[in-house]
Amino acid sequence: MPSFDIVSEIDSHELANAVDQTNREVSTRFDFKGADAKVEQTEKELVLHAENEFQLQQMQDVLHLKLAKRGIDIIAFTAGEPLLQNRRARMSITIKQGIDSEMAKKIVKLVKESKLKAQASIQGEQVRITGKKRDDLQEVIALLREAKLELPLQFNNFRD
Repeated sequence: MPSFDIVSEIDSHELANAVDQTNREVSTRFDFKGADAKVEQTEKELVLHAENEFQLQQMQDVLHLKLAKRGIDIIAFTAGEPLLQNRRARMSITIKQGIDSEMAKKIVKLVKESKLKAQASIQGEQVRITGKKRDDLQEVIALLREAKLELPLQFNNFRD
C-alpha cells in the first residue's frame, strides 16, 4: 500500500550558510560601519544583535533575503519583540520545526473532509498518509499545498 510522510523540517546546513552570508553582508555594509551587529544561531532560535531597532530591521530583511535564496521558507520563523538595553538591541527569532499536535489534527481533518481515498495518521512530529493508489496520494499532496497552512510542509519517505 503506497504511503508517504508529511514533515516540517529546515535544512540546518542551509540555515547555517544563510546566517553566515547575512553576517558577512552586515559586516561589509556601510550603514553598519563600526556597529557590532551580528546574527547568532542556536538549535531552536536565531538572535540578532545590533545598536538600534532600525539596524535590527535591516538585518532581518537581509536574513530573509538570504533564507529565500537558499530555499528556506520564512514561514518557519517567528520573530519576537526587539529588546533595547544600554544602547544595544536584541531580537530573537524562533525556528519552528516539526508538526505540533494541533497542526497534525488539522491536517488529518483536511484529509478526511476531502473525501479522498486516503488515511492519515499522526506519528509523533509527522503525519503518515496511506492510500490504495499513488494518484490518491498525489491528490492529497495537491490538497495540502493549496491549503494555506502556517507551516512549511515537506513530503518525503514515499513508498510504493
